[in-house]
Amino acid sequence: MKDHDVRQVTDSRVLAALSHPLRRRLMDVLKVYGSATVGLLAERTGQAPANVSHHLKVLAAAELVAEAPELARDRRERWWRLVSRGVRWSNADFGKDPAARAVADAAASLNLDRHVSLVRAWHGADEAAQVAWGDGPFSTDRWLHLSPEELAELSRELVDLLARWADRETPDDGRERQPVFVFAYGVPARP
Repeated sequence: MKDHDVRQVTDSRVLAALSHPLRRRLMDVLKVYGSATVGLLAERTGQAPANVSHHLKVLAAAELVAEAPELARDRRERWWRLVSRGVRWSNADFGKDPAARAVADAAASLNLDRHVSLVRAWHGADEAAQVAWGDGPFSTDRWLHLSPEELAELSRELVDLLARWADRETPDDGRERQPVFVFAYGVPARP
């Protein structure tokens, strides 16, 4: 994902729109599978179309998704797409306003909950699925001694590495590829 594809969020109202589990999931589905109709999104999330439609309107009001009328086969069909491939924010942008900071903290917490739930779902997958992936799935952690500038540099390097894999041409080698979720956190902490 190139930097110009990532929206820097500085408006707490946008974070509030993101701070709902289904809206976060809808954005993930659009990121993984591309533009979709309400019906496709409802099918992929197991939600009622009316519920999906409501949450898409909230995301659209925050300019996180937009209609893609060029994909419609007729006037009744409504397609939706992401406005940006990703979003990022810094809690530092919300530090002066306690209400905005609370929204940013809630968005970060929801984000972490989403990440952890995806990993837990993998660990709860049946044995056949786990065997099929062999030793590919991983987790790793390290304790490092870093300055704030070094942590920022490490962050850029990891983001660039993941972007290189995300933006690569998918080889036409006949192998089946499925969505794979990768995340990493680097935060100051005490052991």
